Amino acid sequence: MRGIGRASGAITIVNALPTGVGCALGIGLFAVAEVSLQPVRSHDSGHPGGLRAQMDTRTPLVETTARLALSRWGSSGSRITHLRLRSEIPPARGLKSSSAVSCAIARAIASAAGARPTDLEIGLLSSEASRATGVSATGALDDALAGIRGGFVVTDNLRGELLRTSPPGRDWATAMFVPETTHSPSPQWAARFRNRASEGRAAVTAALDGDWWEAMALNTELVERTMGYEYRALRERLMAGGALGVGVSGLGPALAAIAPSERVERLRQALPKAGGQRTVARVWSVETAPTTGGE
Repeated sequence: MRGIGRASGAITIVNALPTGVGCALGIGLFAVAEVSLQPVRSHDSGHPGGLRAQMDTRTPLVETTARLALSRWGSSGSRITHLRLRSEIPPARGLKSSSAVSCAIARAIASAAGARPTDLEIGLLSSEASRATGVSATGALDDALAGIRGGFVVTDNLRGELLRTSPPGRDWATAMFVPETTHSPSPQWAARFRNRASEGRAAVTAALDGDWWEAMALNTELVERTMGYEYRALRERLMAGGALGVGVSGLGPALAAIAPSERVERLRQALPKAGGQRTVARVWSVETAPTTGGE
């Protein structure tokens, strides 16, 4: 039995660390997982069911996601014999690579097992795996769901609840500056952000009201103060160049500017030419894309 799953990266509108409520927007950089499942025959006692996979990528998050998904959706005694991953998303830069990989694996295993879990069930499993492996302090449910369905997604990550979704503009894209440096996992920053919960609530309120660019501006000011980034002058230049919204994604160091696609190349050219990669990706959602590429 074979299954394929896909999930995208995302950019942050509101970081969930201060309050537990987060908002993310799906972007067209994808992770794809291919999985083969095999039933364990009664005479195959030397190879019990479970994770006995040939993997091209083996990390605690990959293994934990696979075990959880197999336990949730695989038949009794089945085992994973092969798991292959491909990802376009730079890791540890704030573009939600971990959530995308986890969701892609979960969708692939569900597909191979003939199960049809909901988007929220996939996202909650990804959140469980992210917390269990120390990848995310909140579980990053907003990132997971934005990578599954695209568009704007607002979630209460502590309660595991979807609060709001909204499609993006039909022809939006994002220009991103992705520095060469990486960030440490969010649990190491959680206490520092919780101390700024009162500042974070204003960004949450704006997101719940659908005021995405105000939410993004308030959030990035909080993140920049906490993480020590100095992007203000660059953000102002990008806004003057036609961006709808600009902000640090996740804990950074990636910075993203969202705009109608005809403005994005101009914005990309305004990004720093040294110290990182300048890249462009479309903004997508199930409402604006012909296919989500899931099962």
